Amino acid sequence: MVSAIGNDGPLYGTLNNPADQSDVIGVGGIDYSDHIASFSSRGMSTWEIPHGYGRVKPDVVAYGREIMGSKISTGCKSLSGTSVASPVVAGVVCLLVSIIPENKRKEILNPACMKQALVEGAAKLAGPNMYEQGAGRVDLLESYEILKSYQPRASIFPSVLDYTDCPYSWPFCLQPLYAGAMPVIFNATVLNGMGVIGYVHSPPVWHPSNEEGNLLSIRFTYSEVIWPWTGYLALHMQIKEEGAHFSGVIEGNVTVRVHSPPAQGERAVRTSTCVLKLKLNVVPTPPRSKRVLWDQFHSIKYPPGYIPRDSLDVRNDILDWHGDHLHTNFHIMFNMLRDAGYYIETLGSPLTCFDASQYGTLLMVDLEDEYFQEEIEKLRDDVINTGLGLAVFAEWYNVDTMVKMRFFDDNTRSWWTPVTGGANIPALNDLLAPFGIAFGDKILNGDFSIDDEQSRYASGTDIVRFPRGGYVHSFPFLDSSESGATQNFLLNSGMNKADSPILGLLEVGEGRIAVYGDSNCLDSSHMVTNCYRLLRKILDFTGLNIKDPVLFSKSVKQDMPLYEDDNHLSSRRTDVNFSMYSAVLGKDLICRTDSRFEVWGTKGYNLHIRGRNRKLPGYDVIDLGRGLNSTIDTSNSRRPKFTAKNKGDYFGNRYLGELDVPELVASQWLVPAVIAITGW
Repeated sequence: MVSAIGNDGPLYGTLNNPADQSDVIGVGGIDYSDHIASFSSRGMSTWEIPHGYGRVKPDVVAYGREIMGSKISTGCKSLSGTSVASPVVAGVVCLLVSIIPENKRKEILNPACMKQALVEGAAKLAGPNMYEQGAGRVDLLESYEILKSYQPRASIFPSVLDYTDCPYSWPFCLQPLYAGAMPVIFNATVLNGMGVIGYVHSPPVWHPSNEEGNLLSIRFTYSEVIWPWTGYLALHMQIKEEGAHFSGVIEGNVTVRVHSPPAQGERAVRTSTCVLKLKLNVVPTPPRSKRVLWDQFHSIKYPPGYIPRDSLDVRNDILDWHGDHLHTNFHIMFNMLRDAGYYIETLGSPLTCFDASQYGTLLMVDLEDEYFQEEIEKLRDDVINTGLGLAVFAEWYNVDTMVKMRFFDDNTRSWWTPVTGGANIPALNDLLAPFGIAFGDKILNGDFSIDDEQSRYASGTDIVRFPRGGYVHSFPFLDSSESGATQNFLLNSGMNKADSPILGLLEVGEGRIAVYGDSNCLDSSHMVTNCYRLLRKILDFTGLNIKDPVLFSKSVKQDMPLYEDDNHLSSRRTDVNFSMYSAVLGKDLICRTDSRFEVWGTKGYNLHIRGRNRKLPGYDVIDLGRGLNSTIDTSNSRRPKFTAKNKGDYFGNRYLGELDVPELVASQWLVPAVIAITGW
């Protein structure tokens, strides 16, 4: 099948179905100058994100801007769109089919071999990255040469991951690997031209080209059964701890053997070895203050749930469907942070699955899911005792507004109602309650300026609880939570603005916290103005304890705690079965395959090192902190108990110093009773 990838560019994560499927040839559009058309949707595919990482899409690009076509009546007209580019590729496919002798077509031709011919014959364009152009511009003659001598085989697409090839290999080429980081995941597609069904003969194997390649540890998740025609191969890559000071390039190949049943008239099983070439940049482990951890686990995407848009002023795009990933609708923010010298890693598992001593800041943006109680307890300890910085960018949440957004979908013939707001404020309030912080249920809109930076607050929420001694910034905004009106309507209605707290900064124990009520200024989807400058100042505070004089002006310091009663807190919807969409409710707490190898399949960790990976010649073993290669005895495990000794001061400064907090140890997060974690 050949399908257009959609016309939602230049936004990332905007692939349309079915073009985002592995067995479909997804086609993007270019102009006659070989530039990616601005309207052409960009990858990566997003439906795999909850399981790790998306795949490269589009597969190829073709001319799709100002192409002459026929009118419905008579004559010709200029046409543009990926729906114009995809028929070009469909025509190429028809021509390629015609070159195969008719008596051999059933033996050779199938969806996988045609896709192999197209992607291997495509001409890579200079400038666009892999999520803009896929394999490149379709090339009929090169694909013809491949098919002319084609023998049924399996292959991997893309067949090369080269960190030195920028910008094509973005985002991988923008951030090198280093020891102690969360695994970098690369999700490739296995194309099986040998038959509709295939089997992976044995686990994939990493073949380093030199001794330094042994510093790279790879674990694989993959399709054991390849059907129909395609499967996946995901690489989870870590640098071993003895590579903490290594700087250089690691090269090698990953191989995987695939076999398929014999074709008609054959007796032997068909076999093929696929090769993926790797060339990876590695740098010494960065300082803790420059390492930022992005929470992906608590983001719920559409489908299957109706996750509403973050900015209610946007009327033509009702769903939040771009993936909310660093490499989709937050890719500009990712590029900015890399340019500023930050290293950003992705956490796709619960908050119990990372070692807080390794990170300056946990960045939580536009999150919709709930939290395990163990996560709430561990985060409190991570901030107060381990010195983790916490930066939260929230969104609107108002039950009355969600009810008004209900609509009847003609495709599914059913009523759709939002399962949450722009963010899950009740869940965030549970997470922030140990620090005396809470968001409200207002939907605020308006322009404001902070530190000479003009910003738009687009359907953000307010802060209703914040401890004494913190710094809180308030600005006059319009509240649309009752009317549901847009910003422009409110401005013309004559409604009065009221000061609302939207930004709070707090030192707590060994750590620091910053909360902001809107994420649209970081999200490329419908951004009016960005707040990247504010984000950098927040990260300077949470990670480095650098206090901007404007953000920490004495005029905004709280002499008394900010405290609104429960009526101003958001309440959860009781008419929605949220567990259908949640990775938390009704689920087991477990570290997934996108967490560090030593905690795969456990509840998480807060470990003290007792073991080591094997030492490679010439590289010292470096202590990266708790959580690596340990054997833990959990026979006397117990859950921490947090007891407020003076409930009246719950939201004052004394609250943080008056909790009975037992020391957190590995036994609180790990099962079964004894877990042995060995090096890879």
